[in-house]
Amino acid sequence: MSFSPVAILALFSAPALAVDLKSDAFQVTGTVEKVDDSTITVMKGKERFHITKDAATKVTGDLKVGAKVTVHYKMYAVDVEAKSEATPAKKK
Repeated sequence: MSFSPVAILALFSAPALAVDLKSDAFQVTGTVEKVDDSTITVMKGKERFHITKDAATKVTGDLKVGAKVTVHYKMYAVDVEAKSEATPAKKK
């Protein structure tokens, strides 16, 4: 039985691709401080996480204030503005 080079490449690259797709995923476990139609606020110790959610967000269990939750989320840059470094003042 022989395999084409394309089949071998696909076989070995699939696991690497799966890892790369999850590289931008994060999670936080804590207590729900506030929840509404568009956000959930989770307290983890003294840290507060405000996470956007919508109708497509999968929720399992009873999501309410005081519930302990684990939230899986992703972060994306929406806008980036790079500014040049400040130049030092010239000595007289």
